[in-house]
Amino acid sequence: MLDLDQLRTFVAIAECGSFTRAAESVHKTQSAVSMQMRRLEERIGRPIFVRDGRLSRLTEHGERLLHYARRLVQLNDETLAAFDDTELAGLVRLGTPDDYADRFLPEILARFSRSNPRAEVSVVCAPTPELVNYLAEGELDVAIITHVHKKGRKGVEVIRREPLLWVVSARHAVENEDPLPLALGRATCDWRKAAQSALDQAGRDTRLLYSSWNSTAVGAAVLAGLAVSVLPESALRPGMRVLCEADGFPRLPDCEIGLIRSWRHNTAVTDALVEHIISSLDNLTVAKLAG
Repeated sequence: MLDLDQLRTFVAIAECGSFTRAAESVHKTQSAVSMQMRRLEERIGRPIFVRDGRLSRLTEHGERLLHYARRLVQLNDETLAAFDDTELAGLVRLGTPDDYADRFLPEILARFSRSNPRAEVSVVCAPTPELVNYLAEGELDVAIITHVHKKGRKGVEVIRREPLLWVVSARHAVENEDPLPLALGRATCDWRKAAQSALDQAGRDTRLLYSSWNSTAVGAAVLAGLAVSVLPESALRPGMRVLCEADGFPRLPDCEIGLIRSWRHNTAVTDALVEHIISSLDNLTVAKLAG
């Protein structure tokens, strides 16, 4: 049998990147953590860590184990919560980009509040890179993030996929201008990187006219007929027109909406909110969101 306490510690190490930080998050001594991992490796019969300077990196076997470890730990916590008759209470800290807050949070928070009236949700709106940092620093419990095939970002559960589309004002033909004026996110924005890479490969000359983390500001530039931008399908607004390959705009990668959570603060109220987020995004239709 696998030891769930060892698996929880293993997940903490994978998330924190070192035995020292993981020991703090699971409230154990570093020697106790090391002993647990030795026993886990003996039980698996494969090396699961390799030293990379002062950090600990997962081996190929460790990456495989991490997938199962997360599921086992989560299932254990869900099972215990299912037999807990006490009403959930407490604080859960949720992070989300501002555009997801506008589109997704009303239904998520309404459903969660009805089921858990004594729970408190603290919402932080910030760009995805900042949310990932907040989670690593223990300042958030869970975050909804943009995840466009991002390499090196661990612990992300993809909960929704949508086409990423080129959009322009329905009343203007700014897409014909040369160089092409663009309204995009800041330099680290995944959608901006995808758009610029696609246009570079197509040999299209561009100029960045507007840059903002705020999706409302970017959308305003599009609706005013000043620039072309990229948006996921669910973010389309009345007055916008979609450009396709026939218009000379290359196909973009899908937009993946991911869920990432801190394993330092794994509480029943956090689990309940995660379930509501996943369920709400599964049930939302593009027609409903766009309307």
